[in-house]
Amino acid sequence: MPLFGRRKKQSEEGRKRLEYQMCLAKEAGADDILDLSKCEISEIPDAAFSTCKVLQKKVLIVHTNYLSCLVPKSCHVLDLATLKVLDLHNNQITSLPDDVGQLSSLQVLNLERNQLSFLPDSIGELVQLQTLNVKGNKLKALPSKVDGLRSLRTLSIGENRLRELPQTLAYVRTLETLTLDAAIMTYPPPSVCLNGTESIQQFLCKECGIEYCPPSQYLLSVLESDVVDSASDCVDGTLSRCMREESEWQNKISDYEKRKEQKMLEKLEFERRLDLDQREHAQLILQSNDQKNEMLQTVKEDQVRLEKDLSAHQRHLESERYRLQEQLKRTEQEVSTRIEKMLEENYRQKQSSEILKSLETERIKMEQLMAITQEETDNLHRRDVAHAMQQMLAESYNNRLIQTTNESRRQEMVNQAYSSLAEMDQKFQQILDWQQLDQNKAISQILKESEIQKTAFEALQLKKDMMHRQIRNQIKLIENELLQLTQLELKRRDLDTEALQELIIEQRRALSNLLQQLLKEKKQREEELQEILTEMDAKSEAKQENYWLIQYQRLLNQKPLSLRLQEEGMERELVNLLIELSAEKYLPIFAHHRISLQMLQGMTPSDLQKIGVAETGLQHSILRRAQEILAGVISKPVIVEPADSAELPEPSAAEPAVSPTHDMSLISPTAPPSQVEERKSECVVCMEQEAQMIFLNCGHVCCCSTCSEVLRTCPLCRKDIIQRIRIYHSV
Repeated sequence: MPLFGRRKKQSEEGRKRLEYQMCLAKEAGADDILDLSKCEISEIPDAAFSTCKVLQKKVLIVHTNYLSCLVPKSCHVLDLATLKVLDLHNNQITSLPDDVGQLSSLQVLNLERNQLSFLPDSIGELVQLQTLNVKGNKLKALPSKVDGLRSLRTLSIGENRLRELPQTLAYVRTLETLTLDAAIMTYPPPSVCLNGTESIQQFLCKECGIEYCPPSQYLLSVLESDVVDSASDCVDGTLSRCMREESEWQNKISDYEKRKEQKMLEKLEFERRLDLDQREHAQLILQSNDQKNEMLQTVKEDQVRLEKDLSAHQRHLESERYRLQEQLKRTEQEVSTRIEKMLEENYRQKQSSEILKSLETERIKMEQLMAITQEETDNLHRRDVAHAMQQMLAESYNNRLIQTTNESRRQEMVNQAYSSLAEMDQKFQQILDWQQLDQNKAISQILKESEIQKTAFEALQLKKDMMHRQIRNQIKLIENELLQLTQLELKRRDLDTEALQELIIEQRRALSNLLQQLLKEKKQREEELQEILTEMDAKSEAKQENYWLIQYQRLLNQKPLSLRLQEEGMERELVNLLIELSAEKYLPIFAHHRISLQMLQGMTPSDLQKIGVAETGLQHSILRRAQEILAGVISKPVIVEPADSAELPEPSAAEPAVSPTHDMSLISPTAPPSQVEERKSECVVCMEQEAQMIFLNCGHVCCCSTCSEVLRTCPLCRKDIIQRIRIYHSV
């Protein structure tokens, strides 16, 4: 049953049924029943009340509607005074009017399936009521004046919220049937309620202190009154017609004729209104169809215009997509060309037989490096070597000390703005003395502590190791190429194209394998240097005096004086050019042959090969960069100059000759066109930070360091992550 809320609109079928029933009830010879059931009405029409009053209807049936009250505001309960049967079940009635007791002739009242929460006390005034059905409501108690229902024979109060029965119900002596929810009753107890109506009445009579009598003793008077009423109320009753006079018959016939004429007039008026309503409805339908056609035409025009705009936009997008695909193809071709050259050169270098020779030469030179002669011991400049060690180890300490000195001096200048300059100079001199004293202490400590000497030697060895430096440069080069490939792959995925995808995957796989190989070589090189230091440390355990100082001095003085003077006399642009192309190992060769930029302009790759530059790509790169510098096409690159020209490595002295396997300087790293560089390499997980990690074995550069910690598979290709490599972007 629907709850309180919005009233439902009456349908056309319900309206027609209501009009038909009202007309049927007003026709001549109609019975005493007015049936308005299933008419979908929310309140009883005023015409129904007038019909019941004028025609003295005995039965009113209004079940299965949307009624919320029995009597509208414009009507009265007395209009229904002639009713004997009132059926209101299956509605939404929440309360009965307080003057419902004025229905003195009512014998049957059916209120089943409504929303009643209480019954008015005036219901006890219905002395003729024999059947009361309030099943399926929300009643919590019966009125205390229920004892006034002296003719009540059937009472149904099931499916409510009743827990107790009033004691006054014992005075209803005619009650034959009482229907309730016995299991939930508290008064009388459930054990009494389960035994039936007679047991309940006996219990209530005992509680009231009266004697129980069966209802059959009181039903005779009720039945007799029913017979008298039915005889007097019957339309075709013979007794009533015999008592009327002949004049009343004539009056009745005339009244009947008048009512018949009135009904005919009302019927004609109703048909006229119905025809008028139908015409209005047809006119509204025509207007609605016209509006619908206009709207459809407007929608069609808008759709055609939208399709034109959409097709134009689609053609524009297709052209843009084709242009971007062409750019991507050109970029991919350039990248694939560079990678093919890189792989071919690496494969060609692996076939060289000079690898074994370089390794053998390195082993011999390392043995010579570890051998210490008496002459070197005699020529040891202990003070100079210790000073060099102290400069390398105490650099950070000096910076912090100078910073502290500057801060203290600045603070003193603020606090002592009016002090004399002599005091400030004296304090600064005192700080310098302290610094010199700390420096002397550090030098003396380095001379005494062998571990510090060993650490300084290890740092210098790594710094001057050419092979280790070139491996790092190659790793940086491959990292940049992998980053560019990942950006290119993301760009292609955004454009939703599949062309040349396999080629990018193969190139990335080849670069990943090459990067893993270089990482292994780097680790192997560091292990070899560590083994050399371990072996040298084992020799130093023989209590040989000043072992580490002698080794450090040999690294510093590994180049002949004449060669260092020749390198210092070289053109600075030529030195920067070789450093830029990672060809520092050829500095002694260029210095020995006194080659300048002007000489390079007239040389050929074969000339460079004759003097010792074996890599073909490096030959062309050196000649091209020399011509660009001389022609002034590009500006000079800003190169950080070495701190000391003596620190430039010499392949023939302390370091082994670098094998062709590790030399990739002939291929200068070139970035893809600006279309790819303009896109920032951002993390595909958080979309905020820059991509900083290389995932191996797939080779994708797609995540930042924070997001990569929790990943086990690559977010782009879903392959397992075997190794992570951090990229540090240069600013």
